Amino acid sequence: MDSTSPDIYLASQSPRRRQLLEQISVPFRKLEVSVDESQHEMESPEVFVIRLALEKARAGWKQVEKNSPLPVLGADTAVVLDDSILGKPTTQEQAMDMLRRLSGNTHRVLTGVALVDDREATRLSVNSVTFREIGESEIQRYWETGEPRDKAGGYGIQGCGAVFVEHMEGSYSGVMGLPLFEVADLLDEFAIDFRRRW
Repeated sequence: MDSTSPDIYLASQSPRRRQLLEQISVPFRKLEVSVDESQHEMESPEVFVIRLALEKARAGWKQVEKNSPLPVLGADTAVVLDDSILGKPTTQEQAMDMLRRLSGNTHRVLTGVALVDDREATRLSVNSVTFREIGESEIQRYWETGEPRDKAGGYGIQGCGAVFVEHMEGSYSGVMGLPLFEVADLLDEFAIDFRRRW
């Protein structure tokens, strides 16, 4: 939604995050940012996602602060199983291994969001997702859909991966990668009246 009158900048190339902002009528402009997404030693998953969201928003603000008064929204999502972060798979074997590990288990999906201009504010969305048992042939077929390739934990709840989810507690949009409750709370804190477009 590259509007002529955006409310914010979005420091993300994720089509899912763009879709979710559009869902609640928040016009934005996209920014491409690059940050080191390595987890620090002894860093908890909760601290990790908040730090990355903040670093992305700060990097975006550095790009625009001289030209625009609009704040920058950053976000980061992690799938966590037994306190280990399952990142985005880079190979078929990695993706299939992640799905085998998630099969029949409950994992957490953490999404940190940050809004930055001269101020900084963050929020954390914590969600619990339980997968049913997934057979090997179904894992193979799911890989062939292409969905696992760019998703934390190797699955997308908004696509075919939804059939694996037996139970979920928390925010559906948070599991997708942008928790709208927390985003709205940040926008309210920054006095951005996005509801005027409803």
